[in-house]
Amino acid sequence: MRPHVELIHEKDYVWHGAELVGGEGRTSERRLSVDEEDGSSSLRIDFHTDWGRGPGVHHADTEYYVLDGSMTYDGRLIGKGGYVHAPKGVPTETITFAEGTRILHYREYGDAGFDLGAGRWADARGDVTVADSDAMTWDAVPNAGPMPGLFIKYLHIDPVTGFYTRLVHSQEGWSDHRLAHHPCYEEAYTIEGRMEYNFGTLVGGTYFFRPARVKHGHFTTMEGGVTWLLRSDGELQNWYTQNEWVRWGGEAVNYGADGGRMRWSQSSHDLGKGSPERSERDLADLRASLAYAREQGATDADFVPHGTGADKSLLAIAKALDAVRLQGGHGEHGEHGEHDHSDHDHDHDHEVTADWGADPHSLEHADERADGGSHNWGAGRPWKAGDPIPAPIVSSLPVRSRSAGRWSTDGM
Repeated sequence: MRPHVELIHEKDYVWHGAELVGGEGRTSERRLSVDEEDGSSSLRIDFHTDWGRGPGVHHADTEYYVLDGSMTYDGRLIGKGGYVHAPKGVPTETITFAEGTRILHYREYGDAGFDLGAGRWADARGDVTVADSDAMTWDAVPNAGPMPGLFIKYLHIDPVTGFYTRLVHSQEGWSDHRLAHHPCYEEAYTIEGRMEYNFGTLVGGTYFFRPARVKHGHFTTMEGGVTWLLRSDGELQNWYTQNEWVRWGGEAVNYGADGGRMRWSQSSHDLGKGSPERSERDLADLRASLAYAREQGATDADFVPHGTGADKSLLAIAKALDAVRLQGGHGEHGEHGEHDHSDHDHDHDHEVTADWGADPHSLEHADERADGGSHNWGAGRPWKAGDPIPAPIVSSLPVRSRSAGRWSTDGM
């Protein structure tokens, strides 16, 4: 599986010699994200000389997207915004890149292998896609969240798996006051612009890979908007969370005060007090998102930044304790729950449970613990209306860099 990466700026990655089998020329790559189990990888590649490779077959579903410079595929020259998708096992034509070109390069479900001159695999499906995204028009996203302002260009959609690659643009002022999680993974490279959200600041060159079901959100789009190349391994459904809280703790055995034993507990609310505060612009945009949602008939809760107001984890624990006391029958006793045992005999070993709402097991996909991804909660799974909607998984400390990644606790 790939780790949760959120956020890292590309300049914080080291350069490697690019693994472009069978090509001629000098290139380097930054490995944004790699799956060591199946070979999938997301790469930023620079071409230091002209580079080219003849016809053949990729071992993985492969994508090329030109950030700067030019690419020629089968004699067709495409500049910035050029895109090629080649399914594994499907023959490709000659491809070249000019010196100085910068691209995004993706391999999915296979290694970097390339068989020069090979024919079509028996089990291959689909055909090569070639597109000039700069010549495409932006379409409004059908489900843009709580307010309009999101636009999309579809580069490729797999009709069988639902895997799709697209460019997404968010207009200045677009915001979302809710946290979301999805049944599929979501990764993005920021091409230009700026957006603020719980895991950091999206600017040109920042990257994230977010496994399925990881909460994220409270987005606000800054001056000029922001544009990403976004990929998902299935159809993206938005499942929203509000009034979120997390509390965790334990008992320190040999790392407490003076190295001694001590109990500790901390909440996302506690950590929010020390996190970077949202700007007034951010808060105004989030309130505008909430207002728009309510105009459309939503019953969303007020947006309250973590570290302000009441600690929701303590309120939830207090309510659960009250429920336990009532279930145990102690609500009828004295002021402090005291009673006389001399005049009645009953068993105090009550079977009581704290009510935390839905049983998490009831929110799992039907194949959660039986399919090929049963070892990995973050694996994407197909979902259709009527299936159980899985609860989010907690990923509080993703891989991130000093240059871009931060943690405001909102997305825990």
